[in-house]
Amino acid sequence: MTLESIAEKIGSRQLDSARTALDALPESESTQANAMFLRGRLEEACFAREDAIGVYEKVLESDANHTECMFHAALLADQAGDEDTAMDLYKKCIENEPAHVSALTNLALLCEDRGMLKEAEAYLKSILEEYPNHYSTRQLLKSVESSFDMVIDEKRRRDAQHTSAALDQSVADFELSVRSRNCLRQMNIASLGDLLKVTEAELLSYKNFGETSLNEIKAMLKHKGLSLGQSSVTPDAPTPMPMPMQMAGDPSHLNKPVSELELSVRSRKCIQMLGVQSIGELVMRSEAELMATKNFGATSLYEIKNQLALLGISLRGSV
Repeated sequence: MTLESIAEKIGSRQLDSARTALDALPESESTQANAMFLRGRLEEACFAREDAIGVYEKVLESDANHTECMFHAALLADQAGDEDTAMDLYKKCIENEPAHVSALTNLALLCEDRGMLKEAEAYLKSILEEYPNHYSTRQLLKSVESSFDMVIDEKRRRDAQHTSAALDQSVADFELSVRSRNCLRQMNIASLGDLLKVTEAELLSYKNFGETSLNEIKAMLKHKGLSLGQSSVTPDAPTPMPMPMQMAGDPSHLNKPVSELELSVRSRKCIQMLGVQSIGELVMRSEAELMATKNFGATSLYEIKNQLALLGISLRGSV
C-alpha cells in the first residue's frame, strides 16, 4: 500500500486499517521521514498527543525541513498552551517556499492574542499577496485592524484619566512663592485646571499681582508643558453621541443557547469561561467585559459581533 493511500485512510478515520498498513511497510521504507510522519498523524488522530509529538521530533531529527511535520508539531504545542514553542515552529514552517498558509494564519492569531498587532497584520498581508481573494484572511485582517483602533481608544482613555488627575492638582502643591499662592487663593484659583482657564491679562489685572508672580507661574506651567489661558477658549458644542442601537429582530433569539451561534472553538471556550449560556446573557455583556476574558482577542469579538448582527442584536453598549 502506498503512503498516499495510508494518508487517505487516516484522513477518513480508518485508523485500524492505516495502522496495519504502516506496520506492514518494509523496514527501509517505514523509517523514512514521510512514513514516520504518517505514524505521527495516526497517533494524533487517535488522540495520543505525547506519542505523536515523540514521532514528530524523530522526523525533524532526520529531516529538519519537513514542513508538514513542523506544522503539526506546532499545532499540538499550540493546543497544549505552549505558545512559545508553537510560534517558533510556525516561523520555521514559513521559511520554506511556498509559505504555509495555515502556519501564517495561526502565527497571526497568536500575535494578535499577545497584542503584537503589527506582526499579525504583516503575516496576514503576506497571505493576501499570494492569494488576494482569500476570504477568511481578509476577515481576520479586518479584525486585527479594528484591534489597532481599540488600542488607540484605550490609550486615549488612560491619557484622559491622567490629564484629569493632573488638572485636579491643588495650587498648594505648586512650587510658588507665598505671594503668588496668596494671590491665586484670593482669586479662587484652587487647582491647575482653574489656572489654565485664566489669561495673563486677567492675572495682571488683579490687585497686588505683579510681573514677578506672573513670570513665576508661567515658568512653572512651561515646565509642565502648559500655558496660561489654554483652557479659556470655549470649545465647540460637542457632537451629540449616537443613540444606542435598539434591540431588533425576533426577541425569541434571546432565549436560544449560545451554541446556536456559528462560532470558533476559541470563542466558545471564552464564552463558557464567563458562564454565559444563552444569547440573552451574551448581549448583556459589553465589549470590554469580553476583551477582559483570558485568551479572548479581537478576532473572537469581531466574530461574535457579526453573528449577533445577523440576528439584529448587539452587545451591551455597542452602536
